[in-house]
Amino acid sequence: MARTKQAAIGFRVHSGWTAIAAVCLDRGSPIVVARQRVHLVESFTYEFRQPYHTAEKMLLGQARKFVARMQTEARRLAYGAIRELQSGLQKKGLKLTRCGLLLASGRPLPRLDRILASHALIHTADGELFREALLHASNRCGLRDFTIKERELLDQAGQSFRCKPADLLLRVTELGRALGSPWSQDEKFATLAAWLALRASP
Repeated sequence: MARTKQAAIGFRVHSGWTAIAAVCLDRGSPIVVARQRVHLVESFTYEFRQPYHTAEKMLLGQARKFVARMQTEARRLAYGAIRELQSGLQKKGLKLTRCGLLLASGRPLPRLDRILASHALIHTADGELFREALLHASNRCGLRDFTIKERELLDQAGQSFRCKPADLLLRVTELGRALGSPWSQDEKFATLAAWLALRASP
């Protein structure tokens, strides 16, 4: 009986959506077995894609409830997308076991009132809400998570795969050629995150 191959998904997050790439290894070489762009809000408008920007205009109590509602919605949508992908890969004989998430380089966030008093922190918090939702959903789906700061991605991947960053990007670009568009930096970086997740130690 053929052994089930393991797969990992990588995420590159934006406000309200994420690029997803699923990767498995064949004789040590990565293969992209799925890629998607998933909305993490029901209504894809500025009001909901930028929840902390929206909360900035509210009283603190209202803001707290609004942010909590958007977090719950993002977690639900992320969970649904990952479970669907997990099921689809299982039908192909692939077991989704890991996820790789690209992080921003910001520091941990303070409490809500301090976030809403700083435009820079509001920008950071918008992204963090959706990253947290993906990690939460991945854990619910039984995935072991691997996180890395985006600014360190190419250097760390280059060290792991013994390849210059420029050559690595060329290789990832080739991986997506057969898939067609979209194959932007979002999909390429999500692929690298998934590939690293597969190589990470348990």
